[in-house]
Amino acid sequence: MALINCKDVSFAYEGNPVVSGLNFTVNEGDYLCIVGENGSGKSTLIKGLLNLKQPMSGEIIMGNGLLANEIGYLPQQTAVQRDFPASAYEIVLSGRLSQRGIRPFYSKADKASAKENMEMLDIQNLSKRCYRELSGGQQQRVLLARALCATQKLLLLDEPVAGLDPIVTQDLYKQIYRINKESGITIIMVSHDIHSAVKYASHILHLKNEQVFFGETEGYVKSGAGVGFLGSEDNK
Repeated sequence: MALINCKDVSFAYEGNPVVSGLNFTVNEGDYLCIVGENGSGKSTLIKGLLNLKQPMSGEIIMGNGLLANEIGYLPQQTAVQRDFPASAYEIVLSGRLSQRGIRPFYSKADKASAKENMEMLDIQNLSKRCYRELSGGQQQRVLLARALCATQKLLLLDEPVAGLDPIVTQDLYKQIYRINKESGITIIMVSHDIHSAVKYASHILHLKNEQVFFGETEGYVKSGAGVGFLGSEDNK
C-alpha cells in the first residue's frame, strides 16, 4: 500500500525553482534513499514531505491514514543540538510529544515506547547519561530512538551519519536497515554515501534539481544515472 505519492511536484525558493518534475511512490516497507549532489533539492523535498514547505505545483498524497504527527524525523544535527543539557532518556521520551495531545504528563505507554526503542538500539545503558556528554554515534542512536518513538509507519532521515567515523557510520546504517526489515517501518533517507545507499536501500531517488531516476536499487546501479554517479563518487 502506498504511503506517499508525489504527482508532478515542484518546489521553489523565493520564487525560483529548486527541484521539479517529481513523480514517485513510496510503499509500506520500502527503504528509499534520496541521492544527489549538494543543492540538488534533497532537503527541500524532505521539508515538503514533512509539510513544512508547500509545493509550487503538483501534489503530495499521504496514504494509509498517515498523519504529519505520525512521521518520525531525524534532522541534520547542529552544534546547539549536540550540546543539549538533558538525559538520553529524556531526549528519547520527548519523541512522544506529538502523540500526547493535551495530556500534561507522559503515559505508561509513552515510557514503555521510550524503553523499548532504547533497548532496540542497545542504548538503555545510556539512559541517565547527559546527552551532550555522549559520543557522536551515541547521540545519533539516541535521536534515532527518539524518532522511532514518534512513529510506527515512516522514518525520515536527513544525512543521519554526517560527521561520524566510518565504523560508527556502518553500524548506524545496519541499525536502520534492521529497523526497516524487522519492524516494517518505511524509511526515507537523504544520503551523500551512494555506496551505502545501494547496499541497503530497496529504492533510489536521484535528484539534480529534477528527478533523474526513481526505481529499485538493482535498476539504478545499471542505469546511466547510477553508473555515472557511482563513478564520479569513486573519483573524488
